[in-house]
Amino acid sequence: MNQAKVFNKRRSGILLHITSLPSGNLGADAFKFIDFLCASGGTVWQMLPLGPTHEDGSPYQCLSAHAGNNRFICRETLKSQSWAEPTKLNDAKMSRLMATAYRQFLKNASEEDNQQFISFCSEQQYWLDDYVLFREIRHLNQARAWFDWPQELRERHPDALNKVRQERDEALMIRRFEQYVFFTQWQQLREYANKKGVKLFGDMPIFVAHDSADVWAEPLLFTLDEQGASTRVAGVPPDYFSETGQRWGNPLYEWQHHIQQNFDWWKRRLKTQLALFDLIRIDHFRGFEACWEIPATCETAVDGEWKPAPGEQLFDELLDYFGELPLVAEDLGIITEEVTKLREKYGMPGMKILQFAFGGDASNPYLPHQQCEDSVTYTGTHDNNTTLGWYQQLDEHTKAHIQAYFGETTESMPWLLIRSALRSVSELAILPLQDILSLDGKHRMNVPGTMMGNWLWQFNWDMFSPEISQRLKSLNSLYGRC
Repeated sequence: MNQAKVFNKRRSGILLHITSLPSGNLGADAFKFIDFLCASGGTVWQMLPLGPTHEDGSPYQCLSAHAGNNRFICRETLKSQSWAEPTKLNDAKMSRLMATAYRQFLKNASEEDNQQFISFCSEQQYWLDDYVLFREIRHLNQARAWFDWPQELRERHPDALNKVRQERDEALMIRRFEQYVFFTQWQQLREYANKKGVKLFGDMPIFVAHDSADVWAEPLLFTLDEQGASTRVAGVPPDYFSETGQRWGNPLYEWQHHIQQNFDWWKRRLKTQLALFDLIRIDHFRGFEACWEIPATCETAVDGEWKPAPGEQLFDELLDYFGELPLVAEDLGIITEEVTKLREKYGMPGMKILQFAFGGDASNPYLPHQQCEDSVTYTGTHDNNTTLGWYQQLDEHTKAHIQAYFGETTESMPWLLIRSALRSVSELAILPLQDILSLDGKHRMNVPGTMMGNWLWQFNWDMFSPEISQRLKSLNSLYGRC
């Protein structure tokens, strides 16, 4: 069962999360970035997951698999609404700002605006009601995780939930309104991008956070005990990056329950993402063939084991439901023949990272001569160092390999790797903005396995020059990606 090709022509794009914009929101900087992308010959904007994060700021451990992060709401756009009273929308704290905005909306909104809000709440009810209830109860419990709430709330006793609904009705409506504002602003950005010929490329983690509305709402779908504690958690086994592997801590899926429900949870999840994005990367795709299952009592990933997952059943069901799956598979790490067959069966392009290509021999699958059309080539990802920072830390053997591979050239890093990505046979090439700006390792987005100092990088427009856009457009044109 092969679907149509994901890409209809050669394209290039830029990897940049919303938080890395100077404003960190969906306002003028986001639209200006799309203009820069177009002027540079790019047609794809890739970003990280958009959900509300926990305290560590990681977009891969969100409080919801559906909701948008209220940090991305642009205040200036909010003030420009016909129902808004701008002088009263200056509160620094987002929660108070949204409460004021909601009350202004109730007071001043037109019948059309009211109907759009009602329609949004109705259409998104499949996740929205549980989400706002989860966030409000979490707030009332001093931001404690749901599995530490009082039993009647943890176990979703109907009387306890109805009591919250009755006593916190306005607070719940404000949270619904917040999501309405986020999705409205997002759709305005997406429409602008699509009119410019730009596709938005999202990112969907395979697992969801233990402390999330999704796990609280449907605990039987996850590896939990009766008190809501994890019994088995996700991660990856020891490898040359880590002697003890990585223990991510996310609960795994009780796949039998998903099968019994015809993967309805996954249909709902993908439905939301397809409403946001034109193209979606599935993080840790190999987990759909088999997951590294770690007993929750283990502090490292050493004692885990591979457990099969029903990937074919899932994707058959999703393909039948949606008709097509515009998905890219993150197939990095330990990839078996079975994982590759699963990806290829559903026509999902894989990923090729040029920073992984050098220092070995000619059989390295990330080397440019090993790549294939049905793939996405990156200089590096959000988990890598910037290409300049990476190169500066290389040993002399690897530097010599790079020099020998590319031959005589006066082009320096990171543009040497940028050119390689753009001229590759891959139908999509993605470049982190840090590489386009020739930034060093101080501008790295994330260091896997660390908890502090990640996800904070932002650019400023002073870093740009007209020459950067011209240089990039010239290469895109040269290699048929404009």
